[in-house]
Parts: sequence; structure tokens; C-alpha cells
Amino acid sequence: MNRTDRTDRSDRSTGTTRRTRHTGAPPNRRPRAGRRALRREVPGTVGVLVDPQDFAAMRTYRTFPFDDHTTYLREVEGMLKGFEAEGLHTSLALFDPAEFGAFCAEHRLDPDSADARTRFTAEIAASGATVPYTGQPLDRLLPLLVSRVVRRATWEYATVLLADLGACADCGQDIGGAAFDRASHLLLRLLEAAGAGTHHIVCSIRSTDDRLLAVLHTRQDGGRPPVLSPAEGTELATVLAVGVALEAPGGVVLRTSTPDAPDRVHGWRLDRGSLLPLTAGEVFSAYCTDAGTGEPVGPEPGVDYRAGFDIGAEEPRPHH
Repeated sequence: MNRTDRTDRSDRSTGTTRRTRHTGAPPNRRPRAGRRALRREVPGTVGVLVDPQDFAAMRTYRTFPFDDHTTYLREVEGMLKGFEAEGLHTSLALFDPAEFGAFCAEHRLDPDSADARTRFTAEIAASGATVPYTGQPLDRLLPLLVSRVVRRATWEYATVLLADLGACADCGQDIGGAAFDRASHLLLRLLEAAGAGTHHIVCSIRSTDDRLLAVLHTRQDGGRPPVLSPAEGTELATVLAVGVALEAPGGVVLRTSTPDAPDRVHGWRLDRGSLLPLTAGEVFSAYCTDAGTGEPVGPEPGVDYRAGFDIGAEEPRPHH
């Protein structure tokens, strides 16, 4: 939607940026070269309208300059390529018209202005739910952006759930904090027991209002520590902690890939703060069922469905 960065001057009509042209006395080339070099070190963010419904909502504003979603996305991609050609680091953020309207109302901004769109883009960039542009086709990058935004929203919701639990009335222990510690321990033991390979871990918890889902990708070589994203690790541990704290139904599925061997799938169910291994039949049933509809789906060829294994996590201490 807009790029936000600090450069010589902002073009408020479009939300993009441009350099100031010098007139009169000959320019001092060294400061200009320094500013160009500095500009390449300033990151920017482009807020993008991913789906046609959001695009249609923005078309109600007179200053929004596009009439067709396909053309809009093509122009966004061209702009991103231009930034990359200049050596500028750019990230994409999801531009939500409803959140934009609420932001403008809160800050008393005119929503029908490029300035408001630029300020909102800067706001959503600060949340961290962005993906970097490194020359990928936009049709491959946008699903990654949507997934990142959903993961971020899930983590925030789970964090609020844990915080709202407060302290135990009997012992004074912070329930959410204790549950997160337990979930982190379970995740660490699972990663250690998984061994070498590329691992894809999915945690699903059914809370009182919704189903929470978190995904973690990790790689482990021999006896070295696993390589993983700290953000993904925190998100999965937080979702698992909700299940621990609320004693909600849920489980974990681990898919492991190693060279020259079929993928292996293992599963566990969460029970009173412990991950109990599923049988091979239960793993097959869980993995071959559509999570949204409950309908069976065909097994993947070349996948070995196995029972869960003991992850070596001691039993949790009694808690309230």
C-alpha cells in the first residue's frame, strides 16, 4: 500500500519517497553520495491489500488511486522490484481496511489521505508481522505474509489467555507462567528426542472459543543443538501452554525428513501437562483427517505413520 522510510523527502500524494533535486550552486558530491549510501541502510515497509474484498473497501476513498486489484498487485510488485534494484531493504505488511479505519478514528486522521495510509503502514510495521521482499514472485510471498499475520494473532491471543489466568488462589503461583515453563520443557525434550533430521512440528489446542494452531520448523545435525526460529519456538510453546494451563484437549504431531528415507510422522496427545504417545493407528487417523471438516483425506505416499515415542519429560508437579 505504502512504503515508509526516512529519506530526503516524502511524496505525500503516493506514500512513496523521492530525493530532492538540487538547483543553483553545484552540489557537494560527497554528502550526496553519503546520503545515497545511508538510504540503502534504512528499511522500508509496504502495506499490501491481499484479497479483493479488502481492495474493494479501500476503493471507497477518493484518494486511493487504483480501480482493479490485479493491476494494483502488478504495480506493487513493480515497485518492490524497483526498491530492490536500488539496494533498499523492503518488507511487506498486511493492510487491513477495518484496522485502518479504527486507527484513523483513534488518532483523528482523515482516512481519505495518503498521509493517513502511510502512518498506518508505519504502525503495522512496528508489530513485526511482516515478511521481507528478496525478489520472490508476489503470488508466492503473499501466502507467507498471511500465514505470518495469523501466527502473530494466534500468539497474541494465547498470550492474553495465559495472562488472564492470574495467580493460583491456594499457592499464589502464576498459572500462565508456570504453564509456559512446562510447555517449554516439553518442547525442549521433544526436540532433543527427535534426533537428526529436518523436523516439522504442529501443536493444536482446542480452547474454549477456538482451535489454536502453531507450527515450528527445525533442523538438527548429529549431536548439535537444533536450528530453529526463536519466534516460532515461542509461539508454539505459548499455544502448548494454553493447553497445559486449561487442561484443554490437544496434541502435537512431528514430521521428520531425512535423506534417502520416507518421512516419519509421530504424534502425542496432551494430558494434564504431559505429552502421551499416540499409537500408529491414532497418528494415521489424526494426520489423515481434515482439521476443518473432519472428513478423511488420503494418506501421502512415501510417509511412514508411527507411534509417538517417550520424550523423557518427567511428570509435572501437582498444580491448580
